[in-house]
Amino acid sequence: MSPAQPRGNGPAGPRRTDRPGREAPRRPDDRRRTFPAPARRPGDQALAVSWWGNAWVDALEDAALDPARLSRGRTYAARGHVDAITVTPGRVVAYVHGSRPRPYRAEIRLRTLGEDDWDRLLDTAAARPDHIAALLDKDVPHALAAAADLLPAPGDLIPDCTCPDDGLPCKHAAALCYRTAGILDEDPFVLFLMRGRGEQEVLAELTRRNAARSAAESGAARRGARTTARQPGNGGNDAAPVLAAVRARDALTPRIRPPLPPPLPVPPQPGRPPVYPQADGAPDPLALDLLATEAAARAHATLRTGRDPVGGLSLWQDAVRLAAAHPGSGLTASTRALYTALARAGGRTPTDLARAVAAWRQGGPAGLAALEEEWDPPAGPFDRARPALAAADFPHFRPRRNRLSTPSLQLRLGRDGLWYGYESDPGRDDWWPRGIPDEDPVGALTTLLGR
Repeated sequence: MSPAQPRGNGPAGPRRTDRPGREAPRRPDDRRRTFPAPARRPGDQALAVSWWGNAWVDALEDAALDPARLSRGRTYAARGHVDAITVTPGRVVAYVHGSRPRPYRAEIRLRTLGEDDWDRLLDTAAARPDHIAALLDKDVPHALAAAADLLPAPGDLIPDCTCPDDGLPCKHAAALCYRTAGILDEDPFVLFLMRGRGEQEVLAELTRRNAARSAAESGAARRGARTTARQPGNGGNDAAPVLAAVRARDALTPRIRPPLPPPLPVPPQPGRPPVYPQADGAPDPLALDLLATEAAARAHATLRTGRDPVGGLSLWQDAVRLAAAHPGSGLTASTRALYTALARAGGRTPTDLARAVAAWRQGGPAGLAALEEEWDPPAGPFDRARPALAAADFPHFRPRRNRLSTPSLQLRLGRDGLWYGYESDPGRDDWWPRGIPDEDPVGALTTLLGR
């Protein structure tokens, strides 16, 4: 078993059974943390402040083969080229923007601690209350870091990157390392996570060891007191210590709870989702990013308005909306796959989806309805449309339900009272939405023709 792997079945280990027939609740596993991309700080070259943050940087720089790559990596980090950073036991991953449009996936790997190392480290921390207090205050005592090689030494950090540069490290991995030092400055528990254990796991184990140590010291004190009591002149009493108690009546007395604090203000814009690394067997990172971004936007709109902006859409309408919100869909292999998946989810072809996206961009849900619905409009605007078109020298439109057509042009009256323009190659019944919808059919046709 690898030292970085938890014991038991599953990522959080087996459920612990305290009593026969009862299972204790499983604590959530905190062995994965994602830190959002920091704000850009031009000219900021001091990316580490704490002594442990600088020790992290020194471990990389002492093993680097090319100082020039380190310098460029430091500049990349200071200019905000590093996206969100994900830390798991033995691994730090982030996307780093370089000279190409698509970011590179950079990674720093390091050894996780074994069980003996963890026992030595935790025993050292539990033996000194000031060590625990320092950790809770986001500080790392030197003695604690040295107890089990918590900080990396030169050669412990193994950089990797998807860029073509085979330098160790390349500038992208160096940028990731420098930005990671800033995270370590703010939260030294990230060091423990890199070495194999999350913050809650470490604190729980420190609490257990500290309680065991206190109980042992208390038991020794009581045994010493009993020995003193048995000595001549003390009456030979061996009384147990009196424990403080609370009466049931006092414990069950109703209390007036204070009012809840006011809700937090709605942020000005939705938050950015974390960057999802590519992993074998995992969902596509682009699809995860799309879903997370959409969920954040919907949640933000619901908080602002009290209404879900897309809650009433059908599956097909929502697939069209998602595709329409990403104009790059279909241009790369990843986005083509996403486009195909959205079309398949609606039971349509990619061509159907492309046509529906054009209608959605033309007029939203009403534009999509104009594409897919034929209906019989009441007398009025539709009957006045042909004379108006003829007066504007467009005399050859033939009516059919809510549509007026020539061999290559078409106007469709939507249920919202707007006219939507369409074009097709002559002789083919292959109509595509074009132009801007208008209450006036002449205006809709004029924008369609670019006049």
